[in-house]
Amino acid sequence: MKYYTKINEQEFVIEIDQDHEILVNEEPFCIDFQQLPDSGMVSLLLNNRSLEAVVAARNEHWEVLTDGELYNVQVQDDRAYRLAQARGTGFETSGEAQVKAPMPGLVIKVVVAVGDEVAKNDQVVILESMKMENELRSPRDGVVTAVKTEAGVSVEKDQILVVIGEPETDDDDA
Repeated sequence: MKYYTKINEQEFVIEIDQDHEILVNEEPFCIDFQQLPDSGMVSLLLNNRSLEAVVAARNEHWEVLTDGELYNVQVQDDRAYRLAQARGTGFETSGEAQVKAPMPGLVIKVVVAVGDEVAKNDQVVILESMKMENELRSPRDGVVTAVKTEAGVSVEKDQILVVIGEPETDDDDA
């Protein structure tokens, strides 16, 4: 089965084989993937390299937290990808975006304020969880419309921390 995947700004074509092998942009990888029960965590062996991650489903994407970095991941199967391409929509993100806590933790720093313009992947919050500092980043370009936390506050998994709206447009026709 073929999947089109966008991780932050990079696109990958992933083909899954039945024999613990995948092709990523036609490069083979040996994999073993296990979802750990009741934890939201996954364990992945990728070419004998062990990785652990917290994976959370969001509206139109997945958030994957591994090694202190948060990745926004969009996945489309072959049919959905071709349909989106025919419509000219692809992986584009529009509308309001919410930055949520991927796991319970303590807010170390809020980097943005209401009204700030942010670019996709700009750091917006630093969250400490499991004795690691995790950088939470903007999933899109836009303007910060709400900040719902502050430094020193404990947050729960999926709690909304920052809301990002449409970027402002320059409509100065006069």
